[in-house]
Amino acid sequence: MLTSVFVGTSLDGFIARLDGSFDFLDAAGNIPHGYDEFIATVDCLVIGRKTFEIILGFPDWPYGNRQVIVLSSHPIDLSPVRAHHVEHNVEQMSGSPGEICTNLAARGLKHAYVDGGITVQRFLSAGMVQRITISRVPVLIGQGIPLFGSLPHDIHLRHIATRTYPTGLVKTEYEILPK
Repeated sequence: MLTSVFVGTSLDGFIARLDGSFDFLDAAGNIPHGYDEFIATVDCLVIGRKTFEIILGFPDWPYGNRQVIVLSSHPIDLSPVRAHHVEHNVEQMSGSPGEICTNLAARGLKHAYVDGGITVQRFLSAGMVQRITISRVPVLIGQGIPLFGSLPHDIHLRHIATRTYPTGLVKTEYEILPK
């Protein structure tokens, strides 16, 4: 199973403000930068509880008919998903990143999109991410929730591509090399 991260950050490496908002991402403008093409290759999403709660506040459900796995060790009320008229699988799961990936692969899923700060950090630390795309927007916010936390070891990457956009957004794709 391929596991990928596709994320936007401020230039100083934050995925959200301390309050969880990410309004600063608008500094890149609303231009196509490969997300639609990326999400078309994904058959499931693995997100943390906090990310799930933020998504529930969106006016529209952004994941279409894809399987969505919400990670939490505490019970989550999934009924608000119905407010988005979502009739597909949204479920809660817990366990290590390795256990989660094994479970999803056993279901026949091929490409998981991992999203949410702590979730991304856990999957990276466990060696369960193979590709990462970071879109850096031209803004410094000084403090917030970092994309990367402490790691148990170095993670080596192979650069795949970098593309710049007229708004100043810079998108870089990497393959994560095995240990």
